Amino acid sequence: MKRFLFTLASAFALFLASSCVSAAVVEHTFNIGNLTVSRLCNQRVITAVNGSLPGPTINVEEGDTLVVHAINDSPYNITLHWHGIFQLLSAWADGPESVTQCPIRPGERYTYKYNITGQEGTLWWHSHSSFLRSTVYGALIIRPRKGNTYPFPSFYQEIPLLIGEWWNANVVDVENDAQETGLGPVESDAYTINGLPGDSYNCSQNQTYQVQVKHGKTYLLRIINAALNEQHFFMIANHTFTVVAIDASYTKPYNTDVIVLAPGQTVDALMTANQTRASYYMVFTPYHSNPNVGINANITRGLLVYHNATSASPVMPSLPPQTDTPTVHKFYTNITGLGYGPHWVPVPRHVDEHMFVTFGIGLDHCNETGPNACNGLNFRLSANMNNESFVLPKGLSMMEAMYRNVSGVYTRDFPSNPPFEFNYTDPALETNGTDIAFAPKSTKVKTLRFNSTVQVVLQNTAILARENHPIHLHSFNFHVLAQGFGNYDANVDESKFNLNNPQIRNTIAVPVGGWAVIRFQANNPGMWLMHCHLETHLPWGLAMAFEVENGPEPWKLPPPPADLPQC
Repeated sequence: MKRFLFTLASAFALFLASSCVSAAVVEHTFNIGNLTVSRLCNQRVITAVNGSLPGPTINVEEGDTLVVHAINDSPYNITLHWHGIFQLLSAWADGPESVTQCPIRPGERYTYKYNITGQEGTLWWHSHSSFLRSTVYGALIIRPRKGNTYPFPSFYQEIPLLIGEWWNANVVDVENDAQETGLGPVESDAYTINGLPGDSYNCSQNQTYQVQVKHGKTYLLRIINAALNEQHFFMIANHTFTVVAIDASYTKPYNTDVIVLAPGQTVDALMTANQTRASYYMVFTPYHSNPNVGINANITRGLLVYHNATSASPVMPSLPPQTDTPTVHKFYTNITGLGYGPHWVPVPRHVDEHMFVTFGIGLDHCNETGPNACNGLNFRLSANMNNESFVLPKGLSMMEAMYRNVSGVYTRDFPSNPPFEFNYTDPALETNGTDIAFAPKSTKVKTLRFNSTVQVVLQNTAILARENHPIHLHSFNFHVLAQGFGNYDANVDESKFNLNNPQIRNTIAVPVGGWAVIRFQANNPGMWLMHCHLETHLPWGLAMAFEVENGPEPWKLPPPPADLPQC
């Protein structure tokens, strides 16, 4: 009880301090509408914010209140999510469609308002409605409040780098076609850096992102993986990095020549321009965790050009193989948190809720009719967590049902363990696992007591395909206690837990054919989604939600805002 009261008092004091001291109100208007752009020899109409791709960069300081007026002039329903923001006592601003709000319909508007508390670094915002995330996204940069400094050496300039994904098609049609056939969507046609595909693509010589640097200066790269479906390696020829933050959480400085990011993740890294004055390619190349699963295997590249460069031919880095799982695992596991640095949160030692969550690809029965229904097969692709394939409700958002105590929208029986044990990562399941690949469709949540500490073992399965899956938790950061390959074994793997300075994230790339253990404190009332951040997998059902109960005043879910969209 003393631990509960101390934690609660500390959290409320932090919230009050962030709301009242040296804080500003930062206000934006996001006009969401059609934009005609030319890429890869084609003209296409996309959905974009304020006529730009990527959308506007939001700059705030820790403690500020952000207000974004979203005006939907596009032809599609849409919501906006502020990826990684805690949303303390502002759950109605989180944004996932049908979870915390109904969509903003064409011609309507909604104002997102929230305080940014106890967070510094690089986050981002994006649509949380269908494949519109491919063009509706942008950076959200949180700097220390005035008078505070970064816990790493000073730098000359910041360089935001957003990796995106591009289709030569209407992305809503891409998703609808995939739903009709029951198969995966067609692969994207290109990756982009800050909206530009780079000179390795047709008609793109003049659509290559370029940044000029001065010799001897140090730059802070703010790298965001905004791609829909692929993890990426990132390199700059002949240059090295010092990672100083991930997912807006400071890290112990980590030196590397390659950075790895899953969709949804961010990395802040220092880079010193200490090479010969020339031009160097900066390159994103996809990580292909399962060679048997088709992906867009193209790269995208931009240019790092020194002031007064003498060489006209850019230097290309020596890229790792796209199947280089050891390099990926080394990067993900060697990073540790900056213990007792700014906004550091120690690992809670007492655990109230233990969960073991298996997840992966599965199958569902085909109930569609028509010439293209399920591609002529009697099944369609699906996905699940603990053998429950998540379905977003219709008619009322889950959180409004929670607030108004409306039954029939969701049930509170998401299982804390899989229904039966098996060899989760057996390679034979990729070809012989169809007998356990079918999971029922449901909208189930796990109810958590306010301020309870939750430990989740995230266990990948090999059913149909072994892949590295990025899992994102809304509202909460979590400590990554350990990661590994094969089946998690508490008798062996608990000894590997880092309880002193583990990395802190909001999105974890669970190793291919492996597991990760995360721990978080459920200190914010509301309905919070946990899902795979591969855009194909959420519609298939690779998700669940946590319903966090109200706590003592003031930790209660506030009333919905007057302009909350209605279904």
